Amino acid sequence: MRRIAVYPGSFDPVTMGHLDIIERANRIFDKVIVAVFHNPNKDPLFTMEERVDMLGKVLQDFDGVEVDSFQGLLTDYLKQKGAGVMIRGLRAVSDFEAELQMASMNKKLAPELETVFMMTNTKYAYLSSSLIKEVASFRGCIKELVPDDIVPKVIERLKEKGKLIDKEEC
Repeated sequence: MRRIAVYPGSFDPVTMGHLDIIERANRIFDKVIVAVFHNPNKDPLFTMEERVDMLGKVLQDFDGVEVDSFQGLLTDYLKQKGAGVMIRGLRAVSDFEAELQMASMNKKLAPELETVFMMTNTKYAYLSSSLIKEVASFRGCIKELVPDDIVPKVIERLKEKGKLIDKEEC
């Protein structure tokens, strides 16, 4: 029986912290589905299709990793994909309360599914997609925080949306 896990997130944009979790999950599970989801509570910088495309390019050399997207309940998506585990990354204690609440609800909805929490590498513990966008909007250096190919995409999109403060890039 193949062990399939889903790592859901908005990935707007994908960070090195996300990649750290994906790499490590890929060593544990036979297949990891990185699933971009539509979060109605967020105003994303990139469309869902763009995020899927960027992740696909960044993860193209990862055997056993698939990129997909979904809307709706995560538990329904896992069942549809034949996955038994959802991966959730934890950066700090502050993440735990919300993640525990979500995991508990998912357990209520689908008792047969498991949530596996993975602590991010400490060098990425402060990192979030929101923080990346904020720093980049002020032209702060985001190199080494997101994959190299993502840096110019973030800058360009911030320019397009009029959210880039004019000053020199790093």
